[in-house]
Amino acid sequence: MAKKGFSTILLAAGKGTRMKSPLPKVLHPVAGQPMLVRVIREIKNAGAKEVRVVLGFGQDLVKQVVEPLGVVFFQQKEQRGTGDAVRSAEPGSLDGTVLIINGDHPLVEADELKTLVSQFEQSDWDLCVVTATVKNPTGLGRIVRHNGEIKAIVEEKDASHETRKIREINSGIYLVRAEVLQEYLPKIKSQNQQGEFYLTDIISLGLQGGARVKALAASRSLAFGVNSQAELATATGAIYRRKARRLMDSGVVVIDPRAVYVEDEVKIGEGSVIYPGVTIKGATEIGRFCVIEPQAFLNQCKVGDSVQIKVGSYIEAAVVKDRAQVGPYAHLRPETEIGEEAKVGNFVELKKVNFGDRAKASHLTYLGDAEIGADTNIGCGTITCNYAVDRKKYKTVIGKDVFVGSDTQFIAPVTIGDGAVIASGSTITKDVPARALAVARGRQMTKENYKPKSSTASAKPSGLGKEK
Repeated sequence: MAKKGFSTILLAAGKGTRMKSPLPKVLHPVAGQPMLVRVIREIKNAGAKEVRVVLGFGQDLVKQVVEPLGVVFFQQKEQRGTGDAVRSAEPGSLDGTVLIINGDHPLVEADELKTLVSQFEQSDWDLCVVTATVKNPTGLGRIVRHNGEIKAIVEEKDASHETRKIREINSGIYLVRAEVLQEYLPKIKSQNQQGEFYLTDIISLGLQGGARVKALAASRSLAFGVNSQAELATATGAIYRRKARRLMDSGVVVIDPRAVYVEDEVKIGEGSVIYPGVTIKGATEIGRFCVIEPQAFLNQCKVGDSVQIKVGSYIEAAVVKDRAQVGPYAHLRPETEIGEEAKVGNFVELKKVNFGDRAKASHLTYLGDAEIGADTNIGCGTITCNYAVDRKKYKTVIGKDVFVGSDTQFIAPVTIGDGAVIASGSTITKDVPARALAVARGRQMTKENYKPKSSTASAKPSGLGKEK
């Protein structure tokens, strides 16, 4: 018994010359994901039982990227057209419905693919080409109909003036019954200037052979293919706008959907506000009623409820708990956790820090490899000196309710007890007990009459002695 679902032949062998890039075309990122990865995931979500990926240019690199997605690879040894690429996937071993699609269609969505497959399988059709009506069909093959039925696919270079006015185009996506594909694919010839085998010829062969051939209309986005850097940017913008619309539908306030860059995996709670210029990447989760101000960058983060991320802050692989404030222009590096109601202010950098509830570091501070207790105040200009001459990292532990004066350096490893006070300008090299005062700075020396009374006097300042 055949496995339920449809099979897919995914064409990804082309170099993408117009991309003007050494990277295989299908690996170019669209909104943070290689376009081929996007296509495979949508195909699988639509219910494909098998995905056969035809590789060519840069195949070793492409394999590394998409192999974890559970696809089967085939090689097109020579670039001899789309018909030859489909042959390379050994379609003779397939059964049921076969979807043929290019790997450069990053705007495909599983729901639309599922609908198209369902329409095909519930019909008596043998072969369908998926079409779309576009505003500007320049450079694309036109769908010629007669009495509503498809009669031909005409490439633009072969099209008459009247045919070029047609705006219904060939998407390059096909649905075909396996036995029909096996019958007509070997009949495709390379009798053209390029000497290539064009899959489009299967339509005319099917019509001539009496197969039930249809043109199945779909959305412009499904048919959109990427062949240049400009089209790549267009696709990326479309994906970001799609995500913004979905966020707004779920109750997120997006100030300008055209100017936010939120990737697919990101989750944001209702009532949160996203300002223009924000970039949110990876599996980031943001809670309810948060405010993410302009130019903030978040990657692989977890943010609680009612958090404010202020202008220009950069947060990567960190946790920010409920009601905390970060920024403006703060930098939270990996393995940092900000406690509830804590405040990390402007130009503060934290790396691998457990920053306690209600703790504060308001400005101009670096804390690395440290634990900061609840209700502790870190003064301006404080540094944990975590990197030693032996090129190892050492930890600073600061307890609860500690007051750290401005311009303090902690020479790790060092531990500060609960309730301690560290005087401003101190360099702390030893542990400080709980509730103690630590002062570690040079004694002030004052020399009176150091400057001459007159700024124009040529005499040397008193007390300095004569030159020798």
